[in-house]
Amino acid sequence: MEDTVNAFQSIFEVAGAPSGLIAGKMFGSKDLFDVEGHVTGCGNPDWAASHAAATSHAPPVAALLAAGARLVGKTHTDELAYSLMGVNDHYGTPINSAAPDRVPGGSSSGSVAATAAGLVDIGLGSDTGGSVRMPASFCGVWGIRTTHGRIALDRTMPLAPSFDTVGWFARDLDTMQMAAGAFGIRRSDPATRILFPVDAWARASSATVAVMDTMLTRLQKRFGALTPVLLADNGMTEWREAFRLHQGYEVWRVHGDWITKTNPTFGGGIGARFAMAKGITDDEFAWAKAKRKEITDELLGLFDEGTVMVLPTSPGPAPLRDSDQATQDDFRARALEMLCPAGHAGLPQLSIPAGHVDGGPVGLSLMGPRGGEELLLATAAEIG
Repeated sequence: MEDTVNAFQSIFEVAGAPSGLIAGKMFGSKDLFDVEGHVTGCGNPDWAASHAAATSHAPPVAALLAAGARLVGKTHTDELAYSLMGVNDHYGTPINSAAPDRVPGGSSSGSVAATAAGLVDIGLGSDTGGSVRMPASFCGVWGIRTTHGRIALDRTMPLAPSFDTVGWFARDLDTMQMAAGAFGIRRSDPATRILFPVDAWARASSATVAVMDTMLTRLQKRFGALTPVLLADNGMTEWREAFRLHQGYEVWRVHGDWITKTNPTFGGGIGARFAMAKGITDDEFAWAKAKRKEITDELLGLFDEGTVMVLPTSPGPAPLRDSDQATQDDFRARALEMLCPAGHAGLPQLSIPAGHVDGGPVGLSLMGPRGGEELLLATAAEIG
């Protein structure tokens, strides 16, 4: 295989089972999942140099292999998965084949780039704050964040354990559903009610909203009138801040000792992000924890059986590759207001290709109740 988009950290093959739900499919695995006999580098040379080769596969890798898929390599990730843009100063930024002048999104950057370019059928990734959903939107492919805790993350580098989830990419819904089957996610009936969060939609650009009108019309024809809801009485900024503080507090407790001992070289805004995480106080975390519970209770109260929420995956298309750090950080902040609800409450979310704005893809998302992956996939199948 020729890596035409700088998607892979290393290329090798691990055969899957001779038969299974996804026999004959190829997948790439984000370089924070252990693969037996290979070092898990997590997007940073100092991390790779200070860790030994894995002695067994991480459960998500093992599940895809057991279902018959063939692993063809480890894909690039943002350093220690602590970003959403897909830029890596050490290994280069994977190419977004749907919009080569724009970033691919991260931290599952290599997996999405490999999927979008047709190098793999399935790109295995992880999603803490949007690291599957946002790249899927940016690169014009399907991407799912699963319910927190539904798929085991043993032998996987943690970022913020109470938010970390497994996800994957595919170029079509059939492949998404086949991969879901490898994780025990079966087919089900579609939604019976669709929620429309007006404040989340207000964070997207007018051009992005306009592009999604066709899919919204399909939803209404199939499921009836959308039910408007207001998520945050005081605005989404407070939700984003609670996510930033809660996530950052966990991040430093996971990685602080290693960073202090190793003094690794970080690129871009990664070092500044870890420094921010180090400075989060116990009082700030206590506020964020209480706010998160409030947010979670509110969200769980919205999702009756059969209820799905529809919202844009991100504010708009991906930032340009040559945009400066300040531009990327501003986009990231706005995007997190749209991405953080699922993270706070541990909900599944499916991003669906929805069109292009200024030459870059954008995605429409379906969010569901905990354990609602089947519901999301079945609903997506109804709107094509």
